[in-house]
Amino acid sequence: MDDNRTIIVTGCSSGIGAYCARALKADGWRVFATVRKEADLAPLEADGIEALLMDYTKPDTIAALVDTVLERTGGRLDALFNNGAYGQAGAVEDLTTDVLRIQFETNLFGWHELTRRLIPVMRAQGHGRIVNCSSILGILPYRYRGAYTASKYALEGLTITMRMELEGSGITVSLIEPGPIASRFTANSLIKIHENVDLEGSVHAEQYKRQLKRLDGRGPVSRHKLGPDAVYDVLKHALTAPHPRPHYLVTKPAKQGAFLKRILPAALFYKLMRRID
Repeated sequence: MDDNRTIIVTGCSSGIGAYCARALKADGWRVFATVRKEADLAPLEADGIEALLMDYTKPDTIAALVDTVLERTGGRLDALFNNGAYGQAGAVEDLTTDVLRIQFETNLFGWHELTRRLIPVMRAQGHGRIVNCSSILGILPYRYRGAYTASKYALEGLTITMRMELEGSGITVSLIEPGPIASRFTANSLIKIHENVDLEGSVHAEQYKRQLKRLDGRGPVSRHKLGPDAVYDVLKHALTAPHPRPHYLVTKPAKQGAFLKRILPAALFYKLMRRID
């Protein structure tokens, strides 16, 4: 890869973002990696990555990030990998509208704000790559993940629409739908469900007990869970292929789920999804 290529990668404190930032650096990219906490800057900087603070829920930090990166690169940017997100677990009826709104601020609105600030830069230079890390839950519904699923369904629609609107501009847009990947995502979801859901007072209290086992590591672990390197494999294709795909499904459960949704009658498919804990 051309060592002059520049990319912003968000959500780099751990998991997919942290792995991809380091892998891109190793492959010759100049990487600007974002985190929300100052304590997470040093580990990235130690690996030669330009780490910056940015919070999707705070527009001033998004603006500051863009200004800083463009100042350092002379006003150009080759690629953006939107990745930072979290999953708010809980039954839809147990989530307040404010909790749902915060989920969208982080997983959708902040991504839109950052992306639209960078599109004019890419238009002016005549090229660019935008890759959004969605989820298989942006395609398939899953009980007790309604807020996260809704944010990813919205992201899918917004991203593909943008892809069509940018056709001919030199800017390509892709979605990655990973499925189960080893990361801190479930641990962070555990924190959020305790913060925002009345677990014992809910009519879903018994179901939550099973959900909490999954989130805190006491439940079964998916044998199909892959490492973040699997996401990097498809990210590389989206960033470098002459004709990157609109969708990149990563894990076996993601591919199987998408296939079953295409071939099964809706009522049967949703019945099968209801049985998944």
